[in-house]
Amino acid sequence: MPLLTPEVTGIVVVSLLMVALCLGAHIGVALGLAGFAGIYLSVGPDAALAQIAAIPFGTTNSFSLAVIPLFILMGSFATVSGITTDLFRTAYVWLGSLRGGLAMATVMSSAAFGAASGSTIVNAAVFTRMAMPEMARFGYDIRLSAGCIAAAGTLAALIPPSILMVIYAVITEQSIGKLLIAGIVPGILTALIYCGGIYVLARVRPDLAPLANLKFSWADRFQSLKGVYGIVLLFGIVVGGIYGGYFPATYAGAVGAFGAFVIALARRTLSPGSLVNVLKDAAVTTSVIFIIVIGGILFARFLTYSGLVTTISTYLIGLGVGKYTYLLCFILLFTVLGCFIEPIAIMVMTLPIMFPVMKEAGFDPIWLGVVAVKLAEIGVLTPPVGLNVFVVKSSSPIPVTLGQAFAGVTPFIVLDFMSLGLYVAFPDMITWLPNFVSG
Repeated sequence: MPLLTPEVTGIVVVSLLMVALCLGAHIGVALGLAGFAGIYLSVGPDAALAQIAAIPFGTTNSFSLAVIPLFILMGSFATVSGITTDLFRTAYVWLGSLRGGLAMATVMSSAAFGAASGSTIVNAAVFTRMAMPEMARFGYDIRLSAGCIAAAGTLAALIPPSILMVIYAVITEQSIGKLLIAGIVPGILTALIYCGGIYVLARVRPDLAPLANLKFSWADRFQSLKGVYGIVLLFGIVVGGIYGGYFPATYAGAVGAFGAFVIALARRTLSPGSLVNVLKDAAVTTSVIFIIVIGGILFARFLTYSGLVTTISTYLIGLGVGKYTYLLCFILLFTVLGCFIEPIAIMVMTLPIMFPVMKEAGFDPIWLGVVAVKLAEIGVLTPPVGLNVFVVKSSSPIPVTLGQAFAGVTPFIVLDFMSLGLYVAFPDMITWLPNFVSG
């Protein structure tokens, strides 16, 4: 017999979760404890103990989730191979002489590196150390520089391989391959919108992005394109393999990681010491993600077993409001939670309740996945807990305050919501490519 009703249990569990987060508990641990307590109170101690015994093994033993550590390993090998430096150099040569060109180069090279790294934090950290000194050298405003790098890092969540897309696919039981391919067009569109916004801002406020005195010949530009072969090769292997039907999306991580390893060997940038560091960093990052996923799944099981998912979903669907009212609520929910909680945790907390509601309202699951990822990534830019902003602040070789970084990222948040408006107005821009690939 349950000790408490689902409604009372929900209040107790959410309160416990908020207290744990306020006390500084890791989000994965807080979700896991809240979920365990919820199952204990609503179903019983035996069910709670059974879940806490089964979920960690079941999660780490999941074939679908096995692609996550492989994507992380692929990004680590790509970083140590020097691909990032080559990408920035190429974008620097092509765009650096434009007004705001160094910031545009950062956006485009970060977007390209997103094809090898599914982590926004890795992107932000790598390009902070690389691009911040260059922009400071040419007199760029520190706020624009920090905001540009933090925002450009989020492109890794849309452009495949994307860890968040995999998480969404597993939670909602959608095709990983279709979701990865669905992120290509929105990712490129967002990068172009960022560049357009930077150009307009630089024209209106020339003091923010002085015109760099850089002169490159066309020969230099075409010569620099040799530096992008690595990322083109990786992207072709991973996305082309999925697109061409040569292997499923769950194998793409292994193929991509091996490809990045071979590139690092060919460039002679991988020593025994750096190999150990790459494997260690990938293991640590994977462990952090899986702790959040395990805690989130435990919390989601509480929502399901207690009946709260059914109760809340039935109530929301019964309201009978228009589909775009549901979408507005979905956007507001993700935006508010994004101010305080890590993106993966937002996914595992909200999707068990909101996905059935949004699907019943008539939204395409693949389209909704791209929108959810976009909203979750806006959360890594918004105060007070904007992870990418904190990464830029802590990684920057140029002194920058959190106030300056959050001020600099504000225009890019506005641009992100503009992109989101285009997704809503023209949903086919997201769904046509995965639908075309699937025949």
